[in-house]
Amino acid sequence: MEALGRQSVFRRLWDRLPTRLCLIAVAAYCALAVYGEAVYRTARLRDETPRYNRIDERNRNMSPVKSWAAAVRRLRGADDSTPFHALGTDNLGRDVAARCAQGARIAFHVGVMTSLIAIPLGVFLGLVGGYFGGWTDSFVVWLCATIASMPSLLFILAISLIAGKGLLGIYLGIGLTTWVGVCRTIRAETMKHRDRAYVQAARVLGYSHARILFRHILPNVAHLILIQFSIRFPGAVSTEVFISFIGIGVQNEPSWGNMIKDSCARLWQGVWWELASVTAAIFVLVLAFNRLADALRDMADPALRTSR
Repeated sequence: MEALGRQSVFRRLWDRLPTRLCLIAVAAYCALAVYGEAVYRTARLRDETPRYNRIDERNRNMSPVKSWAAAVRRLRGADDSTPFHALGTDNLGRDVAARCAQGARIAFHVGVMTSLIAIPLGVFLGLVGGYFGGWTDSFVVWLCATIASMPSLLFILAISLIAGKGLLGIYLGIGLTTWVGVCRTIRAETMKHRDRAYVQAARVLGYSHARILFRHILPNVAHLILIQFSIRFPGAVSTEVFISFIGIGVQNEPSWGNMIKDSCARLWQGVWWELASVTAAIFVLVLAFNRLADALRDMADPALRTSR
């Protein structure tokens, strides 16, 4: 990462209080997603209903206030058998906190898997188009323009319907429609590097095009890949939430979109805590990634670092 200087990226992010808080938030979400994956896999191995899907008719629509009040009474020695649910329960008595953790698991699945599809595809096409130019670049530009001209949401829905309801359709739909921005960014940066002295020297030495692309140019544009990941991740999560909200997406699992859809119908009954919990979880995750993306962009742009 030539543009980021000698100091490590993590250390420079950690030295700033706002980005430090964002890193802590992202780490907390990662831990929550790992915990949710462990719960999910354990339940499947044991062939039992996971905790977040267990129905408790006696404790339906329990508010967090009631749950915490019961916990305080028990600490004071009172005989109260009310179970503890930090974020309350839904209309079937299922724990909202446990379901939010599973939502984080699904969100990270979507963010990571779609990035593994979109980023390599965008980086490869951007490198090839920006380096070779000519008809190769023209084809890449045409392909980007074609994909960008399509209504992305309708394209994602079409792929999801073809691949079937579930995470696979979401992975393919979002991954195959969001690589254009990555491609354009890498292509523009590659065009800057292909005429620089170190690339010309590599050509004179007889290095192959593949070696020049992946051993010389790619490391110098790698910081843009990190920035693009930070931008794409919350976008992919938000898209999955919307798709699940309209009923096309993961089924029988508490994704954040499904939780919002289910909780909206109970707002008129005064059951606000499920919607509030999911909204807060999405807000903090998107804010943390967007703030990290801004910080990485500032660190990668020499003009911005000099002005500051």
